[in-house]
Amino acid sequence: MTPAVRKNAWMAFAAVCLIWGTTYLAIKVALETIPPFLMGGIRYVIGGAVLAAWLLVRRETLPPPGEWPRLAVLGFLMITLGNGGVVWGEQYLASGLTAVVIATSPFWMVAIDAMLPGADRLTWRQWGGLFIGFCGIVVLVWPELTLGGASGRAVVLGILALQVACIGWSIASAYTRRHAVSRNVLGVAAVQMVFGGVFLMLAGTAMGEWQNLTFSSRTTAALVYLTLAGSVIAFAAYSYALRHLPIATVSLYTYVNPVIAVALGTALLGEPFRVSMLVAAAAIALGMSVVRPARRPARA
Repeated sequence: MTPAVRKNAWMAFAAVCLIWGTTYLAIKVALETIPPFLMGGIRYVIGGAVLAAWLLVRRETLPPPGEWPRLAVLGFLMITLGNGGVVWGEQYLASGLTAVVIATSPFWMVAIDAMLPGADRLTWRQWGGLFIGFCGIVVLVWPELTLGGASGRAVVLGILALQVACIGWSIASAYTRRHAVSRNVLGVAAVQMVFGGVFLMLAGTAMGEWQNLTFSSRTTAALVYLTLAGSVIAFAAYSYALRHLPIATVSLYTYVNPVIAVALGTALLGEPFRVSMLVAAAAIALGMSVVRPARRPARA
């Protein structure tokens, strides 16, 4: 990797940390009038089309049609499941709480990556780290679960949706890391976004969301931000960073995002801040430090 590529990869990683940390607030605002699946679908179809048009204006090519079936599968995993699960779950959870739960993504990334052919299997020490991290999640959501009734069930559904999102995102990330589909990273991101957005719009249509779709100045601004910054810029940056940095390094964005999301949710939306969030975040960080494999010495 050349110094310029390494510098660009770290800049892309920084952009992912900052932008995706703010999208949890934008999603919560957009959900005020826009149903979840249609919000994700509109966001990614437009975002992918804008990115593709920008590439064509620059006379860059998109991935050949022969690669589109694989990109459709990756778009389904990374966007339809990954982003769709986050948006759907955030209907029932605070934006800051959602971001902290999504911090379990590194666990899923490491575990799924270990299951792939040729990868090192997890040790008992790493399994212990996974257990510590998920104990942090229990500490985080326990106050909501003890409410019982409809509120408790809604929290459970939200947490399950977020875990589905983590699994889909992790499978797609592990595949992308091991099997480069095309050298044109932005072109790949554009096609994935369009496919993922189309699948989300189909899901929204099946759920009858069109009849509940309305816009206000507040939700429109949030949707525009999610489309341009959260999708076009951040998703392309994530794809670039994932191609040039270790997957364990790229997954660290999930530790930065909760800090930004909790701060914004507390300051701008009046979301409650509890000490259990700090305890859960510490447990997740401790678990990840145990799970993360030791760096091997470089070979001559």
